[in-house]
Amino acid sequence: MSVKDKVAVVTGAASGIGKGIAAAFIKAGAKVAIADLNLVGAEATAKELDPSGKMAMGVGMDVSDEAQVDGGFAKVIAAYGGVDIMVCNAGIQIVAPIDQFEFAQWKKMMAIHLDGAFLTTRAAVRDMYKRGKGGSIVYMGSVHSKEASVLKAPYVAAKHGLIGLCKVVAKEGAAHGVRANVVCPGFVRTPLVDKQIPEQAKTLGISEADVIKNVMLKNTVDGEFTTIEDVAAATLFFADFETNALTGQSLVVSHGWFMQ
Repeated sequence: MSVKDKVAVVTGAASGIGKGIAAAFIKAGAKVAIADLNLVGAEATAKELDPSGKMAMGVGMDVSDEAQVDGGFAKVIAAYGGVDIMVCNAGIQIVAPIDQFEFAQWKKMMAIHLDGAFLTTRAAVRDMYKRGKGGSIVYMGSVHSKEASVLKAPYVAAKHGLIGLCKVVAKEGAAHGVRANVVCPGFVRTPLVDKQIPEQAKTLGISEADVIKNVMLKNTVDGEFTTIEDVAAATLFFADFETNALTGQSLVVSHGWFMQ
């Protein structure tokens, strides 16, 4: 079981968790398309992770735009011959109480997290089915795929939705050797999380230190953030596994915040 010489598309990979996943896949011998809304950032990340230019390429992609997704996958297929692994990682966070949540912001969250997951999944499986070599879809869920937190109605709803989408893809893809699974991280100290700390402190009327200790890490077993490396290792594990014995599953990586 190995991703060596496989082709992976990782969305939202110009920074944060996506970049860490891309780095892990390249280290393991896979060719990686760094797909991101920020094309300049995607190309810079590809060059940083693979100075040789042989193992990584940058692709501009708004995952909520059908034409951009299909066009981006076409570029990857033209460059590398096909797609073996798709990591659906692109996401954003907007926090507010549900009675104050703007509908436009709700729709934006759903478009990126769920529309994006659908569009990238469809593009990936079309190629995987056509080539007949199987493949792996890995969704970046969250502990919020299993649990809920205040101020995060669309995020929690979308992350729960990824579990359902994954199960359908696992059932439909099985005949084609395509597996689908979800990695569910706890809080990872990325710019996305750093942005939430002052926002939640203001909304909840507490200090930023209290947000970290008593909100984000309260239910972990050790008061520690999950690391990008932790998430990348779990993603690589799902991508590595080559049979239908492991499909339609979710793996929580959260320092014990949520235990199944």
